[in-house]
Amino acid sequence: MGSGYLNPELAEQAASFLFELEPQNSGNYILLANIYSAVGRWEEAAKVRCLMKERGVSKPPGCSWIAVKRRIHSFIVGDASHPLIEEISAKVESLYSEIKEIGYVPETNFALQDVEDDEKENSLCGHSEKLAIAFGLISTPSGTPLRIIKNLRVCGDCHSATKFISKVTNREIIMRDCFRFHHFVDGVCSCGDYW
Repeated sequence: MGSGYLNPELAEQAASFLFELEPQNSGNYILLANIYSAVGRWEEAAKVRCLMKERGVSKPPGCSWIAVKRRIHSFIVGDASHPLIEEISAKVESLYSEIKEIGYVPETNFALQDVEDDEKENSLCGHSEKLAIAFGLISTPSGTPLRIIKNLRVCGDCHSATKFISKVTNREIIMRDCFRFHHFVDGVCSCGDYW
């Protein structure tokens, strides 16, 4: 969801309808809370999360999978259990430095917490798809396409970062989120930044 497509008022109308239609679908609540967070309306985002608790609706954690050498590796947001987590984290940090040099600006409005920007930026580094991409880059030969599956919708910052990563690494990155395939090549995504 590119930031140009954020419309909290329209989202509220749609959410009201969806909450009646699918009261236990966490995606409806999360999307509204994310839109509020993305535009800095932290109190409204918190109210949506409280509403989820009141109604017993829970959100599954963000999870991404990548196959390397015939083995599936899974990553959960903020996960530190992978045996190569130190190398993966170092790769994420080096990627951030590289992509910032060519114009990437972290979209901290997707951090979904009302904290300082540097803390938001750090939390974005732990998103599951970034961990999977970093693992793929350190575990496969140069030029090998990376294929990642994600259980939730890719956030705007991860989408933006992945475009830049595909450019600096000269890698094709195919990511399947819960809505569509994203095919990143040389800094461009097949979705045209509309998802």
